[in-house]
Amino acid sequence: MTDYLTEFLKGFTLTQAEVEQLSSEIDVRTYKQGTILLRQGDVSKECYFVLQGCLRQFAIDEAGEENTYNFYTEKQTAINYKSYTQRIPSEYSIECVEDSVLIVGDFINEDVMFQKYPKLIEITRGFMEEDLANIQDNNARFISASPQERYLNLLDTRPNLIDRVPQHQLASLLGMKPESLSRVKRRLNL
Repeated sequence: MTDYLTEFLKGFTLTQAEVEQLSSEIDVRTYKQGTILLRQGDVSKECYFVLQGCLRQFAIDEAGEENTYNFYTEKQTAINYKSYTQRIPSEYSIECVEDSVLIVGDFINEDVMFQKYPKLIEITRGFMEEDLANIQDNNARFISASPQERYLNLLDTRPNLIDRVPQHQLASLLGMKPESLSRVKRRLNL
């Protein structure tokens, strides 16, 4: 498990000693496919960073319909910021779509690590800024796009996702039914 973390940390301006120290102190866990990391209605106590694997953010609406909002893959943060920071019940769940290796953080350890390793603040901030920019771009494209355009955009921006997640979840992410996704793929000869 620490091999994934060590390789990841080497991509930053850290000394070899810092990489070794961080690798021994950062909480890295493996989870099996299907593991629920956060249940809708629970207060989020942890945040996750994907070193390997795929996570899904989803909610079940009042009609019992499951709606997928996002997938998180390598080098992405999976957190319900609102629940985690405000200590309120989460409006969605996060589950492992694949066996996953994750960095796991919580408020107490996060503050200790930031004080001990100030460079982590800069690294974390960079990922948060990138996440926010991606969310804004994705929302803008999603709102103005047709179902076919949404699928083509996904092929362009996240092509590896297509073969990693079940088609019904992919259709939900794109705001369509599985049958509609099949029609779009047929029209595009994919």
